Amino acid sequence: MERYNSLLDHGLRLVVLLAVPAAVGLGLMADALVAFLYQGKNFQVFDVTQTSLAVTGYSFGLLGLIAIKILAPAYYARKDIRTPVKVAAVSLVFVQLCNLITVPLFAHAGLALSVGVGSCVNALILLIILFKRGQYRPVKGWGIWSARVILATVAMAGILVYLQGGIDWAGMQSEWVKRAGLVLAYIGAAIVVYFGILVALGLRPRHLRPRYDI
Repeated sequence: MERYNSLLDHGLRLVVLLAVPAAVGLGLMADALVAFLYQGKNFQVFDVTQTSLAVTGYSFGLLGLIAIKILAPAYYARKDIRTPVKVAAVSLVFVQLCNLITVPLFAHAGLALSVGVGSCVNALILLIILFKRGQYRPVKGWGIWSARVILATVAMAGILVYLQGGIDWAGMQSEWVKRAGLVLAYIGAAIVVYFGILVALGLRPRHLRPRYDI
C-alpha cells in the first residue's frame, strides 16, 4: 500500500511538473504554433486567429487531461471501472452546463474552454474520491514542489511574453523559415528557462525518481 501510494504521488508530481508549464506555454504560443503548423494557401490569417483562440481555451484543460491518465488507472488497478465512468458522466454534464455560459461569450473557443475545464473537474473528482477512500495520501514535500513549479512557470511565461512582443505570427507567412526558426528557438528558450529555474531552486535528478519521502 505504501509503495502504491508513493508511485501514485510521484506520478501526480510529474504531471504538475510537466503539464503546468506545457499548458501555459501552449496558451501563450497558440498563435505562433497554429501559424507555424497550419497556415498556408487554404489556411489564412482569419483561420489562424480563430484556431488559436480554440487552442488557448483548450490549454486550460491540459493539466486535467494528463492527470486523468494517472488517476483513472489507480481505479482500474483495484478493478473499479464504474467510478471513472460515473465521474466522466458527471464531468460531461458539467461541460454542457459550462457551454451555456462560455459559448455565448467566446463562440467556438468556448467549446474548447468548457472541455478543458471539464477535464480538470473530472481529474479533481477522481483525486478527491481516492483521498476520501484512503487510497491516496499526499507524500510530504508538495508545498516546495508546487512553489518551484509555479516560480519556474512564471519566469518561463515572462520570457515568452517578452520574446513575442510585437510579433505578427500570421503576417510572417512568406517568411516560413524565419518563423519556424523563431518558434523553435522560443520553445527552446522556454524549456531552458523553466528547467534552469527549477535547478536553481534545488530540483535534482534524484527528485524525479519515486521515493517514499520526496
